[in-house]
Amino acid sequence: MLKTHNCGELRVEHAGQQVTLAGWVHRWRDQGGLVFWDLRDRWGITQVTIDQQATPEVHALAKDVRSEWVVQITGIVNQRPEGMTNPDLPTGDVEVVATDVQILNQAKTTPFYINKDENVDEALRMRYRYLDLRRPPMQHNIMLRHNVIRFIRNYLADQGFVEIETPILFKTTPEGARDYLVPSRVHPGKFFALPQSPQQLKQLLMVAGYERYFQIARCFRDEDQRGDRQPEFTQLDLEMSFVERDDVLALIEDLMTRLVEEVTDCELVTKPFPRLSYQDAMLRYGSDKPDLRYGMEIVDITPLAAETTFKVFTGNVEAGNPVRAICVPECGTYSRKQLSELEENAKAAGAKGLAWMAVEEGEGQVRSPIAKFFSPEQITDLIARVGANPGDLILFASDAETVVCEVLDTMRRAMAARLELVDPKQIAFCWIIDFPLFTWNEDETRWDPSHHLFTSPMPEDVPLLDTDPGQARGQQYDLACNGYEVAGGSIRIHNRDVQEKIFGLIGLDLEDAKERFGHMLEAFEYGTPPHGGIAPGIDRLVMLLAGQPNIREVIAFPKTQQAADLMAGAPSEPTEAGQLEELHIRVVLPD
Repeated sequence: MLKTHNCGELRVEHAGQQVTLAGWVHRWRDQGGLVFWDLRDRWGITQVTIDQQATPEVHALAKDVRSEWVVQITGIVNQRPEGMTNPDLPTGDVEVVATDVQILNQAKTTPFYINKDENVDEALRMRYRYLDLRRPPMQHNIMLRHNVIRFIRNYLADQGFVEIETPILFKTTPEGARDYLVPSRVHPGKFFALPQSPQQLKQLLMVAGYERYFQIARCFRDEDQRGDRQPEFTQLDLEMSFVERDDVLALIEDLMTRLVEEVTDCELVTKPFPRLSYQDAMLRYGSDKPDLRYGMEIVDITPLAAETTFKVFTGNVEAGNPVRAICVPECGTYSRKQLSELEENAKAAGAKGLAWMAVEEGEGQVRSPIAKFFSPEQITDLIARVGANPGDLILFASDAETVVCEVLDTMRRAMAARLELVDPKQIAFCWIIDFPLFTWNEDETRWDPSHHLFTSPMPEDVPLLDTDPGQARGQQYDLACNGYEVAGGSIRIHNRDVQEKIFGLIGLDLEDAKERFGHMLEAFEYGTPPHGGIAPGIDRLVMLLAGQPNIREVIAFPKTQQAADLMAGAPSEPTEAGQLEELHIRVVLPD
């Protein structure tokens, strides 16, 4: 090794020892007869002092060194004098007085500062990702990710799980997003698919008798990008045999609770995790991934609105649409300009407009352009229903069910951000259960699985598959955290007859099903145990634990929102002339 200690290791008890350190010059200060370096490696920073009087040759060499040069120093550990310590550094009570310096490599001036936490254009960061990864905030995120994954592996091993790798090259299957296809050279015209998840394979491992399986799995989906998505991502893939829904939920809840409390400095504010039905979550929060760190729950006021003379409300009620509201604390003094901004947010979410009432001092006193359509008794009733106080602002939504949910979810999140109610150090998990098994596809006049086509119906709802599939609930469960879905899973179908019935309801005839899933249908005939699983997203989970705005901040080499690698210039054209010919592919670009 070119070092005896790392740069985060030295303490007062090392005083008087000769040590050798190696790393990057984080900062340098030339004070004439003394040159100071902050020497950095992955473990931390140590101050190095080069004294001209004691070591003139070393001092002459050190004066030319600049930030991000790679150096090796040998010297004596000194305890810093009183009043000259640095309480912000774990090594701040000591310094190393250099007796020898070796320059291992020089560095050009970096395109952005490594030693300053400042806003840098993300495209520039992606272009020089290897430099971005040197920055302490990024190193913190990557180390947090490492510690999260290490904790998960150890926890599951202690619970009797076996880590098994599954293929990256597999068969294309419908799982909700476009597959990434890989052409086969030895089978002309045929393609492998990169797995969107190891769904079928982990179920087959249950057929194989392993009972408790997991892996830190790489997954691939060709879908539009956003802050919490990447074309390639990592999930904890997990499956268990001989379990019911509560067994899976209990295991994951214990894992997540211990993970937050033992690996992070975050505060877990929901313990035990609340369980909300899908319907309840949509009614109270407008979302099946609600943020429970703040209030502003949605209140249904449809019966009250029906009795008013406000035609927008009464017309929607007559059409069978709901009228709902949220109460925003201490925003009753909002100006017309601020209210117009809120209305634009609501319109962006699908609303035609935004009705509001500002509650003022005095019983039943409000300021609102729609107040004239409410009787004094109705206003008093409304204020009581939404729990408003003087100074609060009531926001309304009235439209189709899906629009109302989207609008009020959007407004709830927007107002929480405006009021700074969101604490990134708080972690609020909740379970969403009792999802509908199917959604109706109007365009193709058939049912679509709301989760995936291997999800088992609730046992008591199996008869509904023949009579009223839209009312059947699936044994699906999602884990939501701080407004994001961080895990999804279900108890699986292990009976061939039920699986074939599901295929029929979603418009997949038996022959087509055999072509796509014949290996699974056949496996189900060889003694398949009841089983279920879940797949927490590692990237999204670490993003929340790190308090970051998107998952690119916790992935070493992510793609941009255009699914491109700016550092390597990928995707790119083939580099060798014969590559496409060998794969029997001809590229036809659009006009």
